[in-house]
Amino acid sequence: MRHVTLAATQFACSWDLPLNLESAERAIRAAAAKGAQVILVQELFEAPYFCIEERPEYFRLARPAEGHPLIAHFSALARELGVVLPCSFFEKAGQAHFNSCAMIDADGRVLGVYRKSHIPQGPGYEEKFYFSPGDTGFRVWDTAFGRIGVGICWDQWFPEAARAMALMGAEMLLYPTAIGSEPPAPDHDSQPHWEAVMRGHAGANIMPVVASNRIGREVAPGGREVTFYGSSFIAGHMGQILARASRDREEVLTATVDLEAIAELRASWGLFRDRRPELYRAVGTLDGRG
Repeated sequence: MRHVTLAATQFACSWDLPLNLESAERAIRAAAAKGAQVILVQELFEAPYFCIEERPEYFRLARPAEGHPLIAHFSALARELGVVLPCSFFEKAGQAHFNSCAMIDADGRVLGVYRKSHIPQGPGYEEKFYFSPGDTGFRVWDTAFGRIGVGICWDQWFPEAARAMALMGAEMLLYPTAIGSEPPAPDHDSQPHWEAVMRGHAGANIMPVVASNRIGREVAPGGREVTFYGSSFIAGHMGQILARASRDREEVLTATVDLEAIAELRASWGLFRDRRPELYRAVGTLDGRG
């Protein structure tokens, strides 16, 4: 047996930036107190979701990964608590800007950075204005509590990303997220679709999936608003829900999985044995004409 306790957290963010860090630390400490060893915090938790509108002044929020005070703070916290702690941040690299995640191991070491591969663009989610497409490729890290693959928000809709990380040896997939209402279609609720797609990644790859989303109503200076629907969850290796949060409350979820038993099932089930990569050329094209 190789038991690992996973945690998902969710909370609201504001322009009181120190308060956001306090909220994140409070959630992380609460998760660790419940025995969590791998703790996921939502996407871009340092500030409100500034991508609701295109505003050049928000580029001031970006900082280089090296020496980033947010990463330094949570590296110290990970070391203190002995937990693995992916840390989402707005990265400046030369003249480029990325939506990134630093993987912090349980001893506080930063194992590396993943830069978000798929960048959305639409009303309320104007990310192409702020972020270049990630250039790291998909990343998987050996941590104190297992081999972890991380995608960021829009990455979660792409089965290719989940399968790539599984093929690279991931034992669990983590998705920090910021998603909620759709300003052009206020009556549309994407939450069931959002959850179902990631549960499919869990079942298709026979590994647990953790998603952490923010909560709260955020209004941009121009008046456009998004209400984030929380619903953070932990799915088991068959896609079953092990824990799910509400849509509007600050919460900390935990669930314990046996990575050794899951690995045995994954090997015996044959999904990876029976793959036919030579038949999948169309997946590597934009128009299906590989």
